[in-house]
Amino acid sequence: MKNTIGLLAICLMLVVPSFGQGRGGGQHGGGGHGFGGGHIPERGPAPARIQPGREQRWAEHREVPHVENDGRWMGHDSGRNDPHYHVDRPFDRGRFDGGFGRDHVLRLRGGNRERFDLDGFFFGVAPYDYSYVDDWQWDSDNIVIYEDPDHEGWYLAYNPRLGTYVHVTYMGS
Repeated sequence: MKNTIGLLAICLMLVVPSFGQGRGGGQHGGGGHGFGGGHIPERGPAPARIQPGREQRWAEHREVPHVENDGRWMGHDSGRNDPHYHVDRPFDRGRFDGGFGRDHVLRLRGGNRERFDLDGFFFGVAPYDYSYVDDWQWDSDNIVIYEDPDHEGWYLAYNPRLGTYVHVTYMGS
């Protein structure tokens, strides 16, 4: 009888912690917000619509860039002249040719925000977006790459688990 109770206690200790994992969360996403939880957008964002003559403002505190479950890319609206994503020599290490969009899900295989491995393709996160990758699991998250229609030299790396995206530059394979 003591052995049965002991075995039951061990099983419960192993099973109960798993209920809190894998609910697609983290502070930046997770299903309950209209984004995240595994949703992968059908296509990337449309070019930003900046009206001529209107001054652009780059706020210090901006919304977490994410994709709503209805496909709207939120936070990708600063336009081509955003100084945070200016690159002197765009694509100086070549162009990514591993496939774009929902049919090309890649897996993080290690690294960090400065340089990470996506199934043998290497990328780096834009410094302006560093705070948005704090919740990435660098050895296991799935990532989908989209072309950036506004910022030459950058791609958008979308994390379906969190529902967020960041600007990334291709560093070779």
